Amino acid sequence: MLENEQLRIVCCDLPMAQAVILGDNESLAQLLSCSIPEVWTEFGAPAFQWTVDQLSQNPDSAGWWSYLPILKENNTLVGSCGYKGPANEDGMVEIGYEVARDYRNRGIAGAMVDLLVQHAFANSHVTTVWAHTLAEENASVHVLRRNGFVFTGAHEDPDDGPIWRWEKMRGQ
Repeated sequence: MLENEQLRIVCCDLPMAQAVILGDNESLAQLLSCSIPEVWTEFGAPAFQWTVDQLSQNPDSAGWWSYLPILKENNTLVGSCGYKGPANEDGMVEIGYEVARDYRNRGIAGAMVDLLVQHAFANSHVTTVWAHTLAEENASVHVLRRNGFVFTGAHEDPDDGPIWRWEKMRGQ
């Protein structure tokens, strides 16, 4: 579990991911011991199916997939975040995050990014954390800048179209 004053971020295990995929908020609430809003994710089941597939193939990689952020002030699930897998051979790991619409503009995304970066750099193999945003000024861009990420270029994603890459290097 990752934690700061505002959030408790729980590593998503197989039963949790399966509850998300099934839309079983009651089971998920029991597993997390928290409240689950009716709408807390826009990424939805596909992201958690990816986690199930990866954990099923390689249980030792459990800390490098999905996490579930719980806002301490009301013990409520407020989105999702995590990594797109373990660091590659160059020591790079990618993060992603989302905040439920009703909880945006409260510093939650920044807190998630900070905790994910700290966790990644706690692994001595990780040299760089990167993230992608849509190719436009938006809330995610501001979150990454505030957390010390640097824009490194535009790319064309086959699913999302034009995107921007952001990086934060160890010690930066």
